[in-house]
Amino acid sequence: MKEKGLKVIGWFFAVIFFFVGVDALAQGEIVCFVLFATLGTLTLPACAVRNLWKVAFKEKSKLVKPVVLFVLFIVATSTLPAVEKDKNAENENDDTYKTEVSNTRVQDAGIADSSMENKEESNSTDEKLTGENSTDVQSTANIFQSQTEAVLLSDIPEYSDSPYIAVNQNIPFFTENDNTTVAFEYYSDLDKLGRCGVAYANICKEIMPTEERDKIGSIKPSAWQSVRYDNVEGAYLYNRCHLIGYQLAGENANEKNLMTGTRYLNIEGMLPFENMVADYVKETDHHVLYRVTPIFDGDNLLAAGVLIEAKSVEDNGEGILFNVFCYNVQPGININYLNGDSSLASDVEQSTQSIQQIETQTAVTYSYVLNKNTKKYHRPDCPSVPAISPKNRIDFDGDINEMIQQGYVACKRCNP
Repeated sequence: MKEKGLKVIGWFFAVIFFFVGVDALAQGEIVCFVLFATLGTLTLPACAVRNLWKVAFKEKSKLVKPVVLFVLFIVATSTLPAVEKDKNAENENDDTYKTEVSNTRVQDAGIADSSMENKEESNSTDEKLTGENSTDVQSTANIFQSQTEAVLLSDIPEYSDSPYIAVNQNIPFFTENDNTTVAFEYYSDLDKLGRCGVAYANICKEIMPTEERDKIGSIKPSAWQSVRYDNVEGAYLYNRCHLIGYQLAGENANEKNLMTGTRYLNIEGMLPFENMVADYVKETDHHVLYRVTPIFDGDNLLAAGVLIEAKSVEDNGEGILFNVFCYNVQPGININYLNGDSSLASDVEQSTQSIQQIETQTAVTYSYVLNKNTKKYHRPDCPSVPAISPKNRIDFDGDINEMIQQGYVACKRCNP
């Protein structure tokens, strides 16, 4: 009876050990599996255990006893390093996670006042990174570190007649650390007022869309209003403006990449630069660092405009290099930037605006901008002018025939 009870207990523990061993094997713990499988075997049945220990320790065997003790010693000592290794691996993962979180906790350098509040968790950042060289990805951790510390809304001249104006002598605020051929996209979290922040990407064919854009009407950016005016092209005053244009990164209904912008900002201000970058990438298969920063005045829900920076990587800015502020205005319309309310400007105001535009156009009729690199001459209001590198730009006043004789040809965008 006593021996029968020992067998039952032996079978019970054998089953338990085998189940634990199978579970360890499923998790890839080979050492633990061997340990529990051995224990299970030794307890099948209890009488076998008794006989084993009897042979190993009571009978005068010079071989069995040392072998059993040696096996038990090997199993015990091999289990401890495995457990320690698991703990070290876990700690390494934690350190890596903390490093990634620390790198993605970046601060807005004063360009967009309160335009973004970074989350403390790394998964709050909508970030896409690709590339074989992981060290190049480190540049994305410096997204805001390279941004200007001085450009504020008060530094931007009031809108006169041009949809954009050059900033910092048209030189973007990128540093050498930003230069990379790794494809990435970064979109800031919405701030406490629901406003979008900085969007940054390395534009290349890898992230460009391969299909038509989906509907984005479900997104209602801060200050969004659906209002129409007869003097606005397309009737609607406001568009859902992509910070990084769809043709560049393929983002559809991404609320972090859509802001309320006037039709004038979208078409006259931002689109020419988006087209310029898209054409360059398609023609050269190069990369272009491209960063768009909405600039808000205080707690206004409607941005005063956007700062757009771009620089081609492989040729160090020879192909694309500009830094411009695009105004979020609409000629002929008065806008309340606090909430996006608007009204039709009076006839006197519209007439004044028209006169200012005519005077400005007259003043630059005989002025041209020459590009020594492309050997083209442009009108000052040409969308291609902001992208001309300062070392290749010549401001020319006089008879353009002199330049034609030197081999310059007209830009087809501004001189069709």
